[in-house]
Amino acid sequence: MSDEIAENGTANGDVPEIELIIKASTIDGRRKGACLFCQEYFMDLYLLAELKTISLKVTTVDMQKPPPDFRTNFEATHPPILIDNGLAILENEKIERHIMKSVPGGHNLFVQDKEVASLIENLYSKLKLVLVRKDEQKSAALRAHLARIDGLLERRGTRFLTGDTMCCFDCELMPRLQHIRVAGKYFVDFEIPTSFRALWRYMYHMYQLDAFTQSCPADQDIINHYKLQQALKMKKHEELETPTFTTSIPIDVNELSNAE
Repeated sequence: MSDEIAENGTANGDVPEIELIIKASTIDGRRKGACLFCQEYFMDLYLLAELKTISLKVTTVDMQKPPPDFRTNFEATHPPILIDNGLAILENEKIERHIMKSVPGGHNLFVQDKEVASLIENLYSKLKLVLVRKDEQKSAALRAHLARIDGLLERRGTRFLTGDTMCCFDCELMPRLQHIRVAGKYFVDFEIPTSFRALWRYMYHMYQLDAFTQSCPADQDIINHYKLQQALKMKKHEELETPTFTTSIPIDVNELSNAE
């Protein structure tokens, strides 16, 4: 079990310390793994740590070789696991509810927006179909879904999904967009069209934020996440590769800034 402390927030007792246990890399068993829910809640809590309403401790656990104390405390439960003042919350929906209702400042992250909620709800399932079926029809369905998100961002003209400050929907969407970029490109040569300018502008802003970059798994870990699902073998010595992180934007950033 290895620790990674989000430095934002103090640990002097003035604010509660929240611990988030996340899955470790399936390549080296130490760095951040490619679990979407782990990254989503990491981002939620990181934003609150930046606001100094909590102190955040993030612990990675290698689920291929979980340490004895983890097995003793949590048996076969998989991360994410949130621990607040000795209370362990084990299920995704309960973690979300706890952040919203019980973590200081958490309620501010959870806004009501039915249009955004329904728009991002089934995005990930379309990526999974693209990776399994590997046909153009599935890729076209994923592109069409991304086009609708691009259209919403264009229409609203806001920096993030629901306004100019981040909310829970951004913490849900952006990790999925990163998986689409990295895994889609690797497995089926799928790329988010450069014509989706509002979507790229959104991703550009997200790439500037510590909440995303500090929680983001390496490209290799995202790829290996799906290799394991498809029972594909790891390359020899893959654990020795230097981790890379795709955060480039394929269109002119200056043009994006001027368009705002």
